[in-house]
Amino acid sequence: MTSPGSGDEIGRFLTLADAAEILAVDVATVDELIRSGELPAIRVGSAGPWRIERVQLEVWIELQYEETRKQSAWNQGEYANIVELSGARSGRLRSID
Repeated sequence: MTSPGSGDEIGRFLTLADAAEILAVDVATVDELIRSGELPAIRVGSAGPWRIERVQLEVWIELQYEETRKQSAWNQGEYANIVELSGARSGRLRSID
């Protein structure tokens, strides 16, 4: 088992500095993402430091990739593909007979 603080494994919760390092941005940017509600985080105590769950950061990153993909699809054509932009999986559509 890895002891806390050994550096071999990132714990469940990240500091703002940890998240900023992972995202390659400054701490103020991460703080703004949290305060805007865009990046989920918890506060330790009523006025304690913010902590970001590692899993939540990974989910947020994936959502950013998806948003970028949708924006790119929108910008590529004169008409948007509604199925593509809605996030629906490609597949067969059933007729409404």
